[in-house]
Amino acid sequence: MSSRIDGLLDIQRPGDATVFSAEARASALELMGRYPEGQARSALLPMLHLVQSEQGYVSADGIAFCAELLDITKAQVAAVATFYTMYKRKPTGEYLVSVCTNTLCGLLGGDEIYATLSEALGVGHEGTTADGSITLEHAECLAACDFAPVLTVNYEYFDNQTVASAEGIVGQLRSGTRPLPTRGAPLCSFREIERQIAGFVDTRPESITAEATGIQTEAGVRLAVERKESAPSYAASEPAAGAAGDPHSGQMTGSSANDAPLKTAESDAAASGNAAIPGSASDTAQATDGTQAKGE
Repeated sequence: MSSRIDGLLDIQRPGDATVFSAEARASALELMGRYPEGQARSALLPMLHLVQSEQGYVSADGIAFCAELLDITKAQVAAVATFYTMYKRKPTGEYLVSVCTNTLCGLLGGDEIYATLSEALGVGHEGTTADGSITLEHAECLAACDFAPVLTVNYEYFDNQTVASAEGIVGQLRSGTRPLPTRGAPLCSFREIERQIAGFVDTRPESITAEATGIQTEAGVRLAVERKESAPSYAASEPAAGAAGDPHSGQMTGSSANDAPLKTAESDAAASGNAAIPGSASDTAQATDGTQAKGE
């Protein structure tokens, strides 16, 4: 709890956006330029990862940096930075070790792996070793149930782990060796992976050819190809009223209401002070000559 409080205290102090280099500003402007004109604030998420690639966490300086470039308040930036767990509130080690302790991984050994590593490293959740090499965290899900139990190092996967193999991975990291992930690109530092997550391509030759999936993950696709199976096809045109399909036939003659194009609510137009949205209920009501409203 104290570490989380320390992190919150840090981002609440006055920040100094000028601590970031000209190169960092150029990278931020590049990210902003990837969004439509007038929507640069959409770049906030990748910019926070860019901040972490520069400082190892989202500091008060990083918050000021994002707020200044995006022309939003520091409170708006802090609200996002404190919501997502991938944004760290205090300096992160060179390697972020995340152990999945969600249901499947936990039952298959994830809980024991986390407890063992925590004791060996002398840190708890989000704790960093004294030498700054490793930050440990337990993760609710790493989206790799088919390889459970898993852990990641800077978001690269180490599958089918045991207590012994996890200890071996951490031991290599502490000794200065980078073990090769089960799949995916070779390890890099936390700051380097954060720059990639921000949206800058990893150009290492060994990363370009890396395979990110595995036999288990691809099994469903392989079986579907062998059996000549495919997902249900939803017709582009609306079916006749009451039409329904056989859910077991692989062919759909109707579609769910959830698949229909969404229409802006009448209340949205009223709240914004704009004219009625074509195709909305209010637009239909304006067609007083008995013809169908424009846009329907």
